[in-house]
Amino acid sequence: MIILISGASHTGKTLLAQKLLEKYKYPILSIDLLKMGLIRSNNTSLTPEDDESLEKYLWPIVREMIKTATENKQNLIVEGAYIPFDWKKDFDLSYLKTIQFYCLVMTQNYIQNHFTDIKNYANIIENRLDDSWFTKETALEENIKNLRLCKQNNCHYVLIDDSYDVDIEIN
Repeated sequence: MIILISGASHTGKTLLAQKLLEKYKYPILSIDLLKMGLIRSNNTSLTPEDDESLEKYLWPIVREMIKTATENKQNLIVEGAYIPFDWKKDFDLSYLKTIQFYCLVMTQNYIQNHFTDIKNYANIIENRLDDSWFTKETALEENIKNLRLCKQNNCHYVLIDDSYDVDIEIN
């Protein structure tokens, strides 16, 4: 089984992946770690701020890793914001049967009422070196955009509204 976890920054992708690792013992592929490895090793001239270009650069690599894991009948959790919303087009039915996709989306209500908590929990799994760019406005904008793209592309999404209690069951 392949589990894809996407979402805007600070929605808890890494936290959910960690919970699933502990529960199911599936290994995790962090797209952010892959990104930084490629950037720091000078295998790309892209920077961490080049989000749109990074998705185009990283997705073909991640996609083929997913295919390989599927062919090898390996379980894998892939988490990161660089999974395109039209990801299904890259897989035939034999692959799609083994892939579950979840996009974590915080509602406007949740962001408005819990923004301080969101910022306070930003380092619960990973240590963010600079989080100053992340504002209530960027959180609202990214989550509204992701919800719209999920609906446009018929992607499964998990709404975080009243409280942050995200968990999924693997079929």
